[in-house]
Amino acid sequence: MRVISERQLGAVLSGLPGRPRVVAGGNFAAPARALAILDEALPEYRLFMLNAQDGLPDRDGVDLETPFVGVGMRGRDGLRYYPSRLSLVPNLLKELLPPDVVVMQTSVPSGGTVSLGIEVNILPAAIEAVRERGGLVIAQLNPRMPYTYGDAVLPLDEIDYAVESDEPLATPVPRPPSEVAREIGGRVARLVPEHATLQLGIGGVPDAVLASLPERKGLGVWSEMFSDGVLALEKAGALDTTTPITASFVFGSRELYDWVDHNERVRMLRTEKTNDPSLIARKPRMVSVNSALQVDLFAQANASRVRGVIYSGFGGQTDFVVGALHSPGGRAVIALPSWHPRADVSTVIPRLAGPVTSFQHSFIVSEQGTAAVWGHDATSQAQQLVDEVAHPSARDELREAGRELGFRLR
Repeated sequence: MRVISERQLGAVLSGLPGRPRVVAGGNFAAPARALAILDEALPEYRLFMLNAQDGLPDRDGVDLETPFVGVGMRGRDGLRYYPSRLSLVPNLLKELLPPDVVVMQTSVPSGGTVSLGIEVNILPAAIEAVRERGGLVIAQLNPRMPYTYGDAVLPLDEIDYAVESDEPLATPVPRPPSEVAREIGGRVARLVPEHATLQLGIGGVPDAVLASLPERKGLGVWSEMFSDGVLALEKAGALDTTTPITASFVFGSRELYDWVDHNERVRMLRTEKTNDPSLIARKPRMVSVNSALQVDLFAQANASRVRGVIYSGFGGQTDFVVGALHSPGGRAVIALPSWHPRADVSTVIPRLAGPVTSFQHSFIVSEQGTAAVWGHDATSQAQQLVDEVAHPSARDELREAGRELGFRLR
């Protein structure tokens, strides 16, 4: 690894031919300063990121690519969305979308290594793919990036160039859970047994579930990501101290970042490990909790699109639903409010009009109640969704629509 100035990095990047594909760390670990240098140096390039936040380049010549849309790419003209389970994104990079440059934010060097810190995710696969084609690996060294272990640890000789940038890590805006989210969280928490292994997705409902679990004991965490809710469980003594807390990326408060720094109980793994359904299935009593935008009477979930337009993507939901269903004592839970207040519509609908994100769940939960769908016949599933999950104002219409779809609903 050669540490160079920003001006020198700009000169290196300006010599790249054609329209290179740049893979950059996403979520709340985007290497903002390095990307700004790159954007100034390259007239045209393709930028591949997962769950990108605000502040991305917005100009002609930059093509945005992603399998999971964050607020920084959502609604952008020309966005190229690549449908993919998160566990398979590394294969995309190795086989079909090979990178020319990888840009990431890391810790400062320690013992001949740096750490990818709070964002491991697809970066190890991207580095391997770019190495195969003789591309560049660039690090933005930040003393505020936590040093985490597992696949986060990277030898210095894997990096070509580095620039130094001391800047605070991005943190999400704290949003206290709504009353509806707290009610859903309590209902889902009742489905979590002692000594369960947890995976929770992103959003207010998964956060509310964690907030409802401090009285549990012996819980484990095997998840694509976690946030401050896991730290709260640690403080409450709810986590099994003999089991590593395993994830692929982290975002949250500065207190959370301080906690994961040099914490040997936190093991950060590459996404093709954390999201491998066969590895997930080995965890006993795996409880996967994910949210959705809509569910239908066939117990199918849409977590990707709004009115047919891509909103986010598959993410790891499908990986964990499959893994949890194969886990001994495992449960796959979809949790969502029964009514969308902004759109003023029911989130339980007769039949999804667009692509399905996941299906065949154990339970579907709203603030109204819980539908136990796994192991029940199709009509019973639909009946429970109408009676227990749907908003009362939508139930009569759903019953009528369900009968037209062939369900023998009461």
